[in-house]
Amino acid sequence: MNQSPLVSPSSRDLIANRYQLKQLIGSGGMGEVFLADDILLGGIPVAIKFLLRTVANSKMQEDFAREALMSAGLSQKSIHIVRAYDYGVSEKGKPFYVMEYLCGKSLKDLIPLQLPMFVTISRQICLGLQCAHQGIKIDGKVHPLVHRDIKPANILVVPDPILGQLVKILDFGIAKFLNNASTGSTSGEFHGTLPYCSPEQLDGEKLDSRSDIYSLGVMMFEMLTGKKPWQPETDYFGAWYKAHNFEPPQAIANVNPALRLPQKLNDLIMACLAKKASDRPQNIAEILQVLETLEQPKYSSLPPTIASKPIPNISLSSGLPLAVEQTCLQLAWPQDKPIQEIVFPLLLDTPQGSVAALWLMLPQQEIKKRALSIRYNQFIFATSPHPMLLWVTVLYNREITPKWLPCYLDMQNSKNRRLVQALAENERYPLIFFSMEAPYSCTKVLSSCIDPTQRRMLKNWLDQSQNLPRSNQSQLSKQLLKQQYQQMQPRILEHLESKSKAVVSSLI
Repeated sequence: MNQSPLVSPSSRDLIANRYQLKQLIGSGGMGEVFLADDILLGGIPVAIKFLLRTVANSKMQEDFAREALMSAGLSQKSIHIVRAYDYGVSEKGKPFYVMEYLCGKSLKDLIPLQLPMFVTISRQICLGLQCAHQGIKIDGKVHPLVHRDIKPANILVVPDPILGQLVKILDFGIAKFLNNASTGSTSGEFHGTLPYCSPEQLDGEKLDSRSDIYSLGVMMFEMLTGKKPWQPETDYFGAWYKAHNFEPPQAIANVNPALRLPQKLNDLIMACLAKKASDRPQNIAEILQVLETLEQPKYSSLPPTIASKPIPNISLSSGLPLAVEQTCLQLAWPQDKPIQEIVFPLLLDTPQGSVAALWLMLPQQEIKKRALSIRYNQFIFATSPHPMLLWVTVLYNREITPKWLPCYLDMQNSKNRRLVQALAENERYPLIFFSMEAPYSCTKVLSSCIDPTQRRMLKNWLDQSQNLPRSNQSQLSKQLLKQQYQQMQPRILEHLESKSKAVVSSLI
């Protein structure tokens, strides 16, 4: 979205006594989007979309509230749907909803795509749509959601440290609300985007997930070729109605003869563009099945530091220097710690120097199960209002529930700064497992690798934290980090699932 000048002072009042508008960052056929600060949560940035449609009566307010609630509930289920936090109606009767603020590019600005990127982005779009079509439960009843306006402008691609490129679908439920708001009007107003509308949508029929699949087919055609499947003489409703209902789509090979597509991908896109809903793939799972079988490496767009990150962690040895491993094996459980399932960080003095370690206590049987887990780590830093670091380690095994090991480090504490210094200086850190059964001894030592990029970040954050002014708002920074942590978890799991499948495939 293009940046615009600051909004006028009259529009800078607090929205819902919480959101301070800052500037207009985008506009389109449905409304305007503003960057705002959430004052209640310490000024974190959010995006607020004001719809152009005015809510004139209580029935329309109820319709908007229902769609907003369903969209918000849906956004909690899938990382590929923009997260919605809040909604309301302004004093002028304009409905608005509050979303996460994302710095990324619209898919329309990235088209056309190379095949590996196409597969990556299409798969994530499908995962978001599949979640919506499966529906959300409200008052004991499952409500499937159809987007009704799938197009490149409603797909945001965000750089992501875990997945490389994270896809977010925008505006779920909004097209339906606008359609409902127009019911009974004589304006003949149509809500949707003509080049992407299914024949049944143009005919005003009741829509199901297969309408989104048609729009997805149009978009996939465009993602690969840079052009749409039809080129009508005008952009008027009648011309597009004729194209969607009666004209066959162009062949991809004719639009871009240099493009060499797997036949099953070409057939898939053409099937999505079938005039009759019964002739299309009947659900997103069928599309995902084809995308999964394409001979393209998953997440081929991952940054090198992540995509090439080895998984030697599944070996039985810890991968640590022998002197460090021996030091860990000789440790005793601290007397000031309870005998229960806990994790905490501690700095160890070893013959190899100081090492930051994670101490864990688990039942012996669980330690055995976790011994072959893939280990993964992430670090998140908050500079304000208080310097705080979140150190996350994940033990992942497809056979059991992932074990999350978060540690929050107050970076105004000198002991924690020494811990971070040790993390930045060492390629690996130990995970020291103690049994909950007497004599509570160390029974296993594993390690997790920190890639060079992360270690450089840790060093920079360490330097920053020492130069920041003193603060007493550690709990607020911790709360902000917790929110980011919760948003990251599904992406981490998706990445680890992909890695786990790759390891299994290499052994077959």
